[in-house]
Amino acid sequence: MDKKSSKSVYPLRVQAIRSSGQNQRLYIGFPMALAAAIGLEAGEEVEWEILERGELHLIRPNASAPAAKARANR
Repeated sequence: MDKKSSKSVYPLRVQAIRSSGQNQRLYIGFPMALAAAIGLEAGEEVEWEILERGELHLIRPNASAPAAKARANR
């Protein structure tokens, strides 16, 4: 990644959950630092949009307005 880039990267691991009598499900643990950075809350519904095979876009249809206020210029 280019040092001049301002993008943050949060590696995630996909986990397989196998319950008896049910199909296997895949889960992704969402890092708290990432959730805090975008204001994501537990129980919030999200959608994934497939952009390409290796790229997804997270959509938050009911995202609340940012709680933080803009900093005042000195």
